Amino acid sequence: MQHADYVPLHVHTEYSLLDGAIKIKELIETATAYRMPAVAITDHGNIFGAVKFYSAAIKAGIKPIIGCEVYVAPDGRLNRKSSSSGENAFHLILLARNMDGYRNLVTLVSKAYLEGFYYKPRIDADLLSQYSGGLIALSSCLHGEIPYYLSQGMIDEAREVALRYKNILGPENFYLEIQDNGIEVQYEINKKLQELSKELHIGLVATNDCHYLKKEDSRAHDILLCIQTGKTINARERLRFETDQLYFKSPEEMKAIQ
Repeated sequence: MQHADYVPLHVHTEYSLLDGAIKIKELIETATAYRMPAVAITDHGNIFGAVKFYSAAIKAGIKPIIGCEVYVAPDGRLNRKSSSSGENAFHLILLARNMDGYRNLVTLVSKAYLEGFYYKPRIDADLLSQYSGGLIALSSCLHGEIPYYLSQGMIDEAREVALRYKNILGPENFYLEIQDNGIEVQYEINKKLQELSKELHIGLVATNDCHYLKKEDSRAHDILLCIQTGKTINARERLRFETDQLYFKSPEEMKAIQ
């Protein structure tokens, strides 16, 4: 049976606590149905699901890619004050491409809790420089540092960060991440990311920031966010995703996106 030529690289399982709503068993079953050769998990700030995910994927004949959407402290992981940008932590996707990368990912996540915890477990560029071997990084969603600076019109800052990660990880191990998720500002950021990609010779990768398995699960996921933030579903000011596109899309759906 021929494999599909699309691999999901940005997936939040139930281990993205009160944010991800994808159960590992169902994730692997769906990936198998879609004939995916591999699939990644990238839970927020942790790799709690790594062993369960690895075992299920191997049993199903799917290559498991163990990753994490880490939090990066803009002013250093030891800084406990708000940064000049007003952001305490930016998102960054890290994927282990071999055993060395897995060990480094374990170390980074552990140190994020033990050394960098401030509301969230955080790493920084210096720590990543020490433990970058065997890792691939993606610039993440709109909460990533590069998309954030682009959204603020801070092109020089975005360029500087992109070059920093390219230098830390190597030109073949850092990618700018574009998404088609129904969020209006994302489309403007995608254009700027493509321009940055050409200018800096950094590769592009298309992902879908998956938080739930099926499109119809978006309502249940919204309720999950309410539980996380202690808000009611009818609260005007609360965390919500203004889209129902953050589901585990099939290879055909991803290819159809222009």
